[in-house]
Formats: sequence, C-alpha cells, structure tokens
Amino acid sequence: MKHIYLEGTDSSAPVLVLFHGTGGTERDLLPLAEQISPASPVLSVRGNVLENGMPRFFRRLAEGVFDEEDLIFRTKELNGFLDQAASEYGFDRSNLIAVGYSNGANIAASLLFHDKDALRGAILHHPMVPLRGVALPDLSGVHCYIGAGTNDPICAPEETEELAKLLMGAGASVEVGWEAMGHRLTSSEVAAAAAWYRNQEWTAR
Repeated sequence: MKHIYLEGTDSSAPVLVLFHGTGGTERDLLPLAEQISPASPVLSVRGNVLENGMPRFFRRLAEGVFDEEDLIFRTKELNGFLDQAASEYGFDRSNLIAVGYSNGANIAASLLFHDKDALRGAILHHPMVPLRGVALPDLSGVHCYIGAGTNDPICAPEETEELAKLLMGAGASVEVGWEAMGHRLTSSEVAAAAAWYRNQEWTAR
C-alpha cells in the first residue's frame, strides 16, 4: 500500500497510523499527527480502492452503504500491511494508535471490530458503525476518541452513539466530542482530540 513513514524523535512513543477520508492521500493528515503527538513515529497510508478516481480504503454501494464483503477483505489486507510495515521499519506492532477521518475512521473502526491486537487506541473523526451483527473482540485497555457532528448529514448522532456503545460493550474506554459543523473536520475538533490523547496513560497493554 502507498504510504509515508516518519521515524519521529521518540521511538518509544505510540506510532500514529493515519487514514485519510475519501479522495484524500497519505499526506492529508500529517498536520494532525504533528498536533497530536509530535514526537511519535508516523505511518500514513493511502487507501488502495478507487471510487471515480478518488482513493478510499474499501468500496461502498452508495453513500452510507458499505460493501461489507470488500470491507472485511480490505480490513484483513490492511492488518497484514501493518504487520509488514512493523517488520520493515522496526516499530512496535503492539503500539499503534489510529487517526482516521470519515472513510479512514471507518476502516480504523473495522480494525478494532476484527482484531483485539490491531490497535492500542484510535482517534476516529466522523466514523460510522463499520459492521453490525458481529461479535467484537475483547477491547479492554483500548482507548478511543470519537469526533462527531450533532448535525452531520453523513453520520447521524445516533450512529455515533451506537458505535461508542458497541466499543464500550467490548471493553474499550470511549470519549465522544461533539461539534455542530456537519461532516467537516475542524481545527477545534483536532485540538480536542489532541488534548484527549495527551490525557491518556499510554502504558504497555
């Protein structure tokens, strides 16, 4: 998968894994990493599915309607890529924090839904519930922040609340930050996520 890896200045800090929104690239969220944890190594990934020429992390059938078969396949593919990248770059595979926006937040949430060891935590900006009717793994010790919009036309507040409930039901600690800026990723939302990140105890699981 196309990606950027930046070593950072603290090899013991969590590795931030960045997942852009529809039509983005691996460069889109680099400023977020700088704001959240400037010393961290960064692995920023480009989705390898194209929708009308726009990169995404998995296919969809319509807006808000996921191609679940492709989502499951791409989630496994991405998890394998993270294993490969950890081996190639020498970072700790068990020390990853996802930062995703929209489609990127959905694939990060799907990683959590599928593998208890995929991520230590996640900052999910405007995610949806990736899959319903599946048993989540034990997510005890996983910390999640969800940035959401009270008036998001793509991801209704009920969707956000359902995702938070599912993650908490699996043992994750979840904090939700609300804004009223639709589906936009605002600087104030990023600042709130960064403040949340700094307040966590990122001790070994």
